Amino acid sequence: MKKSIYKFIFFKQLGWKIEGTIDESIKKCVLMVLPHTSWHDFFLGMFTRGITGIEMNFIAKKELFRFPFSFYFSWMGGAPIDRTGSLNKVDAIAKIFEKHDEFRLAISPEGTRKKVNELKSGFYYIALKANVPIIPVAFDFSKKTVRFGTPFYPTSNYEADLKILLYHFEGVIGKIAENSFSLEK
Repeated sequence: MKKSIYKFIFFKQLGWKIEGTIDESIKKCVLMVLPHTSWHDFFLGMFTRGITGIEMNFIAKKELFRFPFSFYFSWMGGAPIDRTGSLNKVDAIAKIFEKHDEFRLAISPEGTRKKVNELKSGFYYIALKANVPIIPVAFDFSKKTVRFGTPFYPTSNYEADLKILLYHFEGVIGKIAENSFSLEK
């Protein structure tokens, strides 16, 4: 029932479509979501998750997972990140992958909704450390399309791998077009 409501709103009312999917046999991955220009992106992600029926996750500081919000954030696919001790953020997130049988981390490499000229590399090093593929996911407002790409395993050559991954986002425009990540430098 809930899936039907998501489909009706997303496809019929809002006029969006989804191209591609995530192979359900891929239980762990990093979803590289671009561009991230608006708070609307969160709702696109939630609709996409509800329509595909595939669990997609996010991380947030552990303080957000205290009562009374802990249930809600966990239900929404959230996982708390604990940065105490000697773990850096990449190591802490890789540990989260170890603790779950299924964890598909949606992350925006821009790190903000504002215009950026370079992506943050954390998504890449998380995938490398956790030994999981990166799946590019484009939120293209100009075509009203959420597009899933092919799973890509990082090779440890960030610059070369990034060129391959960014090919998926060529011509993609975010909700706030002027803040969209540009492939040209």
